[in-house]
Amino acid sequence: MSERTLIERYDTLLLDLDGVVYLGRNAVPGAAEALETAQAAGVRLAYVTNNASRTPSAIAEHLTALGVPAKAQDVVTSAQAAARLIAERVPAGSPVLVVGGMGLRQAVRAHGLRPVTAAAEEPVAVVQGIAPDLSYGLLSEGALAVRRGALYVAANGDATMPTARGEIPGNGAMVRVIVAATGVEPVVAGKPEPPLHRESMLRTGARHPLVVGDRLDTDVEGATNAGVDSLLVFTGVATPIDVLTAAPPHRPTHLAADLSALHRPRPEVRQAGDTWSCGGWTARWDGARVTLSGAGDPLDGLRAACPAAWHGDADEDAVKPALAALGL
Repeated sequence: MSERTLIERYDTLLLDLDGVVYLGRNAVPGAAEALETAQAAGVRLAYVTNNASRTPSAIAEHLTALGVPAKAQDVVTSAQAAARLIAERVPAGSPVLVVGGMGLRQAVRAHGLRPVTAAAEEPVAVVQGIAPDLSYGLLSEGALAVRRGALYVAANGDATMPTARGEIPGNGAMVRVIVAATGVEPVVAGKPEPPLHRESMLRTGARHPLVVGDRLDTDVEGATNAGVDSLLVFTGVATPIDVLTAAPPHRPTHLAADLSALHRPRPEVRQAGDTWSCGGWTARWDGARVTLSGAGDPLDGLRAACPAAWHGDADEDAVKPALAALGL
């Protein structure tokens, strides 16, 4: 064990929301307490979400109702990143067709642009984000504007989003409607692309941030792209087999069951030749598969198995013996 807790290494937590702090309308168990403790220790909390449907104020109210310490200025959304991206490319006051909800419209207006809903208003850009009431008519207006040459920006490219009932279609799935109709791929503002991380850094002034998320293809890859550390928690989308078989951009710095791990000493993974050990577990890459032996916390076993699997760029068949040893 490291003598220092994980949280002591960082000055800011850049926290994903869906699957990390809450699932749907309900808090992830223990999340509020872990974040209150982090804030009391002087760590800055920033809630960084690819969900562009709600305003920062609405998100902060939701978090506060769950017992999570949050103010509107602590929330950084892909809508804000998308609006900044457009505002840096077009004249102030330009019309922007918003294919999305109030969070996206408010962000566009806050950056000095004029949100519109019809291609007939000759928008210079189309920005799209997820919204529960997104209509065929609005998608059609967006497609018409993009076909006429408007800049096309997507708040994020997530194909799915987690809820308490399971994964449902995300903005990335809805973006494919306009892409299919126009042949134009959007510029993406949200994770894992740089604009949202840049927005987070500008808003927080972080010097040593830790990105905390539940997805490899957005949260962890976004941290990798930005050159900062990441913590993957298993309260949302990612599974142990996903992590063991992850490509280099999707390999997190730290693993944890949930946010409570922020306040515990970080388990150290030790390497000796072609073996890796953590806690009571030892993993080895034998050239064809990952073998794992020992006992103790299964998460320590996973921590040992990951570098062994990554060393061999293991596929699913190669990691199954390790998962079986862990009971996973």
